[in-house]
Amino acid sequence: MPAPAGSTSDTPPTTRSAAPARVRRTVFVDGVRTPFGRARPDGLYAHTRADDLAVATVRELLRRHPQLPPERIDEVAIAATTQTGDQGLTLGRTVGVLAGLPRTVPGYAIDRMCAGGMTAVTTVAGAIGVGAADVVLAGGVEHMGRHPMGFDADPNPRFVSERLVANDALNMGVTAENLHDRFPALTRERADAFGVASQAKYAAALAAGRIEPDLVPVATRDPERGWGIATADEPPRPGTTMAGVAGLATPFRPGGRVTAATSAPLTDGAASCLLAAEDSAAELGLPVRMRMVTFAYAGVEPEIMGIGPVPATRRALARAGLTIDDIGLFELNEAFAVQVLAFLDAYGIADDDPRVNPYGGAIAVGHPLASSGVRLMTQLARQFAEHPEVRYGLTSMCVGLGQGGTVVWENPHHADYVPTNDPEVEL
Repeated sequence: MPAPAGSTSDTPPTTRSAAPARVRRTVFVDGVRTPFGRARPDGLYAHTRADDLAVATVRELLRRHPQLPPERIDEVAIAATTQTGDQGLTLGRTVGVLAGLPRTVPGYAIDRMCAGGMTAVTTVAGAIGVGAADVVLAGGVEHMGRHPMGFDADPNPRFVSERLVANDALNMGVTAENLHDRFPALTRERADAFGVASQAKYAAALAAGRIEPDLVPVATRDPERGWGIATADEPPRPGTTMAGVAGLATPFRPGGRVTAATSAPLTDGAASCLLAAEDSAAELGLPVRMRMVTFAYAGVEPEIMGIGPVPATRRALARAGLTIDDIGLFELNEAFAVQVLAFLDAYGIADDDPRVNPYGGAIAVGHPLASSGVRLMTQLARQFAEHPEVRYGLTSMCVGLGQGGTVVWENPHHADYVPTNDPEVEL
């Protein structure tokens, strides 16, 4: 008789084992970032190399954790959206070498546009999970002053000629305007209020000493002013008011709703973090600031890319066996105010919910694309320490060309957190 489809006559079809999957637990040890600078000719980092920004963050992590032998680092993954010039040449490897890691430590570059740093983290976490790595460095860098998003890119003409995406899908500001169109409840007034609140929350966090501990001072050079040192974020505009933003222009559409006050400014900066298997962290005496529960990415229509965090979060929560009500802290990237508001409406969360971006967000501090995901994680880890009553939090962001990414984290300071001595636990 003929063999069943998909098999050969002498090889029986294979069946998938019903045994539960097993994975090592990944923990977030620490994260740091450079001060963020405005991407312009007179910005903080106008004359500073992108790879040097990433090197500064890696060196700081090593300095903060002298108990970690550098040769125990198994991988360095550094993301950048525009991988050219000083953001090219396999960043993970070059940054590792420049930071003084042993030549035996490998590295690579990664790109998922705005979620590059987030993807670097989840990718190396997968390596930890299957036992291919014990300790890893992951991060992202973007020098948007030198390498604007999409600079020198050559999108395939089929995208438009075959109507695979809308004509305006490659302009992020226009996709934000499209969200306003798609959801009329997302008004300009709400977006303005959210942008003003982001500035105010960042200013309050800065005054309370919650921002500076994660910053790495960076030496800078200017041909006219000489050497200096960057110690503070450049983009924030403290004192922003509703009256002050009401008359701002809408650069992406005449009579539109998206303004400079409701968009993340173009930014230069880098962020990196140290992750480890939970048992390896215990062995090496490394702190555990949070544990990765799960993560998910999802695709959406590119012309409304800002909605991406909604399905990504739905997937991540389902994988974790949680609901949105289990999440006590949210770090949502503020590429545009309307994008965060769309997420909040989808999950029935108030615009001013104190769980959302307690330190403000990218509208205030900036969004150096591939580095922002690690900034979100670093801030969430600090908030976990401040709020031991919160067990779960998440970091989420939209991604250009129609994607979203979400990572769910557990707070090790919560009373119900149980560290395991077994390097493998059932999923």
